[in-house]
Amino acid sequence: MKSVLIFALSVACAAAADLEQARKLYDRTEFEESLRVLKAIPQKDAPIYALMGQNYFMTGDYRKGTEALEKAVAAEPNNSNYAMWLGRLYGRRAEMAGPLGAMGNASKARQYFEKAVGLDPTNIDALNDLLDYQLEAPGFLGGGLDRARATLALISRANPAEGLWAESKLDEKRKQWSSAEEHLRQAVAIAPQVGRLVALARFLARRGRYDESDQSFARAEQLAPDSPSLMYARAHVYIESHRNL
Repeated sequence: MKSVLIFALSVACAAAADLEQARKLYDRTEFEESLRVLKAIPQKDAPIYALMGQNYFMTGDYRKGTEALEKAVAAEPNNSNYAMWLGRLYGRRAEMAGPLGAMGNASKARQYFEKAVGLDPTNIDALNDLLDYQLEAPGFLGGGLDRARATLALISRANPAEGLWAESKLDEKRKQWSSAEEHLRQAVAIAPQVGRLVALARFLARRGRYDESDQSFARAEQLAPDSPSLMYARAHVYIESHRNL
């Protein structure tokens, strides 16, 4: 009996070490290598399946990602982040599907975003995902500005700076460009984080103000020189604007 317990403990410790290694690889955007480590773990639990799903999301294999995150959610149904990532996967599948498949996947995306927020009303990432969905989806699929305003109120309550950022999204949807920029700059002034500087840079690029956009990217780079999200966003802006290719 003692030997069995020792063996089980050693397996658990090895799995924890492998999971930590896989997380570091994920953070370095080495998604395929992270997946290789995770797949080799013999006994998988919810955190392992969740990270597998996130890796699949990043590599564009949304079906396999959905399968992995569904296992994570089934194992830990009260985990807000797992529900959020599953919603993201269904959202991407909706974008790629035909009309009928898109509606079904979009509905599931909304349900999981709402579940994530219901499980943790302070989960800012989930709230922003739900807001983005509501701004883009038609009313019969749970979208619309009235629903978005209700979600905005939750975001503002949880984090005032995030609320200003979210307000800018509504402004941009209504083509109120000056107000959108003002809210973005206020959010940056209150809390100059990488994500907000990137959002400001992308907004300015969409308005054709590329020099100002580059300045915002430069400020973000000073805060986080090796940020994968920053590198991706900058590359995306350059591709869209046909610059620095």
